[in-house]
Amino acid sequence: MQIIKPGTNIDFIGRRKAAFILSAAMILFSLFSLILHKGPRYGVDFAGGTQILVAFQNEADAGQIRAALDQTGIDNATVQESREGQSYLVQIRTIQTFDSESGILTSLPRLLYETTGFPAEILSIDMVGPQVSQDLRSQALYALFYALLFIMVYISGRFEMKWMLSAAVAGVFISVVYLFPQIMQNVFHISMPIPMLILVALVLTLAAFWKLGLAYALGASIALLHDIFITVGLFSVLDIEFNLPIIAAILTIIGYSLNDTIIIFDRVRENLASRGKKTFAAILNQSINETLSRTLLTSGTTILVLITLFVLGGGIIHDFSRALLVGVVVGTYSSIFVACPLLLLWHKKQGL
Repeated sequence: MQIIKPGTNIDFIGRRKAAFILSAAMILFSLFSLILHKGPRYGVDFAGGTQILVAFQNEADAGQIRAALDQTGIDNATVQESREGQSYLVQIRTIQTFDSESGILTSLPRLLYETTGFPAEILSIDMVGPQVSQDLRSQALYALFYALLFIMVYISGRFEMKWMLSAAVAGVFISVVYLFPQIMQNVFHISMPIPMLILVALVLTLAAFWKLGLAYALGASIALLHDIFITVGLFSVLDIEFNLPIIAAILTIIGYSLNDTIIIFDRVRENLASRGKKTFAAILNQSINETLSRTLLTSGTTILVLITLFVLGGGIIHDFSRALLVGVVVGTYSSIFVACPLLLLWHKKQGL
């Protein structure tokens, strides 16, 4: 199916400066929000605390629910409501920790009934301690870092046949990131801040790939970082909790956005074989235009599914579907307006 006429030649690359300005504005806006809010608003998974899922048979008033929580001594709780079938579900999150034997939790259904007038049933209680939440944060960062490294190795091998070189670079940085904190802890008794370590390792990895001329991997990975940062920034702007499902959504975004970029890079490689006297910018434009129908159809149908999931999926997966929705839109944009122009910049720098 073709929704773009064959022979269409939209000058995407010619609009790269405007796209860079737009991307820079979105990144700065995200950075400003993260600084203002002192980082993402971590959920129970990453900040520690207790998450309680309560079911009502009828829709209860949020103010009355909060009044019941105040009476039980649960302070500064966030209350998220949703409907699932005939049940009205309320998700309560607090940084306080309770266990299933806690007297507060056994009295909560009674107080909810007294304040709302509706019977309440506690469906689940999840508690995450401070150490576990810290470990989860570190593991999430490691997962994102390793995913990006493996992607860079794959792109370098697929498009530039530099499997061993890229794998060696990735192996060095994986070893450093894995061993360095343990050495500092065991030998010098110093705890390394994992976010800072990952950030430094990521910057050095990108610098190494640039120095080694692994341009395709560099373009794809910077486009992915662009998508991740803007998605996290938007969550910060909207003051939405950042938890494990959002990490799952970000890893999905990485896969989706990368797939779009690979389709275009594949066509670039094919068109370079019959380049003739065309400039590299013209080859990029030709490749983007030739894959545009596929990009719009894939992204459009995916976005429709995600909108359906967001509207009808219930409050429990609202944040997950919202993150995917933002990520798919930004990922489609970055495949065209970030990854390809970065490839062009590298070629110009090399005088190719």
